[in-house]
Amino acid sequence: LARNFDRVLATEIAKPSVAAAQYNIAANHIDNVQIIRMAAEEFTQAMNGVREFNRLQGIDLKSYQCETIFVDPPRSGLDSETEKMVQAYPRILYISCNPETLCKNLETLSQTHKVERLALFDQFPYTHHMECGVLLTAK
Repeated sequence: LARNFDRVLATEIAKPSVAAAQYNIAANHIDNVQIIRMAAEEFTQAMNGVREFNRLQGIDLKSYQCETIFVDPPRSGLDSETEKMVQAYPRILYISCNPETLCKNLETLSQTHKVERLALFDQFPYTHHMECGVLLTAK
């Protein structure tokens, strides 16, 4: 995805996933991606100016004039503060492993955005699990 954007700021809560991402960024000589270890709720607090984090020292969040936000929440979906924060972006790319929480989040997100595209991915054949991808654009 990095080649589709001028700059990418990624967050991930799991240390092994952050380490793997950093390895891949370096191995693929990608220079427009920065990843920080941070929960979505913490990132929302930082973006809203509610709280400062040492992990963000040297990162000017306001310099990221993003028009697209990519969210891949846990099975519990987006919390209400994160829902509000992502509504500020013209484009939302939402990946979900739980159709029920996706529907719940879409109730809120559809107040400001419309579904442009939706895709289902059966990554776990012969189970009831599926991944959903939704592209939303501001109304």
